[in-house]
Amino acid sequence: MKPDPNAAFKPAKTSASEKAAATDHTARAIVAAEKIAREKKTEKLKARRLEHAACEAVVGVPELKPGRKPRRR
Repeated sequence: MKPDPNAAFKPAKTSASEKAAATDHTARAIVAAEKIAREKKTEKLKARRLEHAACEAVVGVPELKPGRKPRRR
């Protein structure tokens, strides 16, 4: 019998546990990446909020004059 020339390119069969492990690994990697991105965004927003609060304290916010009351009919 002649050997199949395409045999080297056929993937080997994987077991269900190997597929489950690969899926689990991929899912955990995605969740970890999302967690890191969320923490970076939170830190950035916190820094901007503190910066904004510091600028607002220095400049001060002018008080608004009380508005006119609406007329009764």
